[in-house]
Formats: sequence, C-alpha cells, structure tokens
Amino acid sequence: MATRLRFAFWTRAVEVTVLAVAICFSLGASNPSGRLNDLDHRLMCTCGCAQILGECNHVGCTESTQELTELKADIAAGMGDRQILSAFVAKYGATVLAAPPAHGFDLVAWIAPFAVFAAALLGTILLIRRWGGLGGKPQAAVATDPAVLDPEERERLQRIRRETGSDGGF
Repeated sequence: MATRLRFAFWTRAVEVTVLAVAICFSLGASNPSGRLNDLDHRLMCTCGCAQILGECNHVGCTESTQELTELKADIAAGMGDRQILSAFVAKYGATVLAAPPAHGFDLVAWIAPFAVFAAALLGTILLIRRWGGLGGKPQAAVATDPAVLDPEERERLQRIRRETGSDGGF
C-alpha cells in the first residue's frame, strides 16, 4: 500500500512539473518582444555589414532601423513567422536570411560543409596510410650496404657524402 502511495505521489509530481514547464514556454511564446528578438536574429541587415539584423551596431544605420520598424509592424499586424520571412525574402532577396532554408536546392548549403570535411578526412587518412606503409603493399627495401650496391650507385653515394660533408645520416 505504501509503495502504491509513493508511486501516485511521484506520478503527480512529474505531471505538475511538466505542466509548469509547458506554461512557462507558452508564456514566453506569446511575448511580442521575444518574438521580435527571435525574428530579428533570423534576418541579416542589408547595409552590407554582414551582421544579424538585431545586432547591427553601425551608428546611424538606416537599413537596420527601417527593417526593424517593418518587422515590428508585421508582428503587430498579426503575420506569422513564415509570412514575415517570406515578405522579407520577396523584398530584399534570399540573402536577408541568416540561415539558408533547409529544403530543396538550399539543402546543399547545409550538407556541403560536412561532405567536404568528410572527404578531406578520408583523403588525409588514405595519404597517411600510404606514407606510413600501412596500405597493404610492402615497401621495397633500399639497399644501403656498399657491398650490395652496384658501382654506379656506390659512386653516387660517395659523391653525395663528399659534397655535403656528412655520412648521409645512415
């Protein structure tokens, strides 16, 4: 009986916690300034500074002021997020978006960096394996014993030693 009461208590505690979290998130979603902050961080300033619209710090930047005013008016008019973003794309072009859309051909912008990184990593691994002799093929042994070398090769090694003034390190 006691375990049943404990289970019921913890079940209610979890339900209350989930409800409290849901209420907190729904309160933040209806806040217009929170929505403005979200949307102005999804758009770029068109003045050429390559900064997020909400963080453009140019003194007297007319483009960011105009775009923020337009964004506030669209939010006050009750437009949805997609409608607002579509209106900005129609007016300023696709470069106004801070991140490319994740559908259609624009999906390449999301996939390409990872694909290039994977290809470079694979190429590096293959190159290191080849350099290290781990590629499966045994490397040909280089004969350095003067008795094994032919006279022409022996003469070349002696000339290298005379010109460099060293024994060649081997």
